This record gives sequence, structure tokens and C-alpha cells, in this order.
Amino acid sequence: MIVGKAVPTKRAAKCFGFVQSYDEKPKRRLYDVLSSQGMQMNQDVFFMSDGEKTVRELQLYLNPRAKHVLDWFHITMRITVLGQFLKGLRHSKLPEDAAPLAVTGLVDEMERALGSTKWNLWHGCPGRALESFSDIYPLSCNFAETYPKYKALEKLVREFQRYIENNRHMVINYGQRWREGLVISTAFVESLVNSLLGKRFTKKQQMQWTHRGAHLLLQTRTRVVNGELEATFREWYPGMKAANDAQPESLREAA
Repeated sequence: MIVGKAVPTKRAAKCFGFVQSYDEKPKRRLYDVLSSQGMQMNQDVFFMSDGEKTVRELQLYLNPRAKHVLDWFHITMRITVLGQFLKGLRHSKLPEDAAPLAVTGLVDEMERALGSTKWNLWHGCPGRALESFSDIYPLSCNFAETYPKYKALEKLVREFQRYIENNRHMVINYGQRWREGLVISTAFVESLVNSLLGKRFTKKQQMQWTHRGAHLLLQTRTRVVNGELEATFREWYPGMKAANDAQPESLREAA
């Protein structure tokens, strides 16, 4: 499922959602949404995403001349998780036959490398960020035999490195943009994700969804959030009356 929100500068925001594997024309659906929001091919459009390939390809189709940016929220989320793993290393030990290195010193070095990585990404320098980050893996190898969660840490380190390498062309100077009062993160969309997906598709509901059922539910949910559901029904059924319209006059006056 792909969900998002179009935020024009001079009109209300509008959310969208669809199941790409079910929708016969997902690119056309998204294009129609953005066109209804006033998007033009010669207009400056700022696409922000988590860097996932499918979403990026959709963006390129919609407006090849637009600016495509890696979302700062997803960068910091990954860095935060790595930082928590490094804190866990402080309670670990080194192998008995290892060189006489202090655990605290090794972890300090890795945390400095991670901090430098974040600083360089914040200032739009992905190359320098990757150089700093490259110090973490060889230092972490000292804990390969003693840290219970080392395999998970190793996987996260490699995934983050690939994540930045694959999306380095989408890294901007977030600090400068933030100082100018511009958006640098899709965190404001997370509430939309919870509204469209979390309440209905969460595993706690113990429900299984077909692609068709999920897609149709998304169409209903987006129309509710956008305030378009009643207009859609009136378009399908011109003679439909709203609940207030069907009340007797005496009841409406009493209300």
C-alpha cells in the first residue's frame, strides 16, 4: 500500500492511498490527485519520501523535473536505532584473547563516528557521512563473539550504509532548509498513515485482507479524511438526501 499527502501552498491538503499491485493504473491515479491539487509540469514540486524504489519511480513518472529529497525523519529514525545498539555494547565484554582495548573507548569511537555521520548528512554531505560511517563496522567486529545482538547490529550497519549510498543524490542541506522555515521531514504524514492504515490493517484486528478489499477500503478512508465521501455518493446517486435533509421540518426546528 502507498499512502501520502499533497500539500499545495494555496489550498487545502489532500491525502491519497492505493494498493499498487491491485490498482490497474496507479501512476494515473496519483497523477490525477496531484493535478486536482494544481500541479503543472512547469511548476516547482518538492517530493519527499523514505527513498523506497517504488515510490521514487512513481515520483519520477509524475514530474521528472521535480526535486526529490530523502526524508530527514527516516534518516534520524535509523540513526537512533543504531545509537541504541551502541549503548548496548557498553554492557558487553571483549574476547579474552583480544588486544587490550577498553570497551568504553571503542564505543566512544563508534558513537563519535555515528554523530559525525548525522552531522554531515544534516549539512548535505553524504560522501563525508559515508566516510565517517565506514569506521563503525570494523570497530564493531571486536564484539562479534561477545555481544548477543551482534548479528542484528551488523545487519543494521550494512543496511544503513546501502540506504545512504542508494539515496545520496536525494540528500540535501537539511540544516539550511530548516533555518529557512521549510519542511525537511514527512513526520507530519505519520498521523495520516495511522489514520488510513493503523486502525484497520493492524495485526491486532486479527483480520486478513485481500488486495481488492484493502484497496477499496483505502478509497473510502481517503474520501472520509478529505471530506469527499458525501459528494462522491451524491455523484453516484443524485437523488440521495443527507440525514439532515430527511428529517421532518418540526425536528429540524427543534434541533
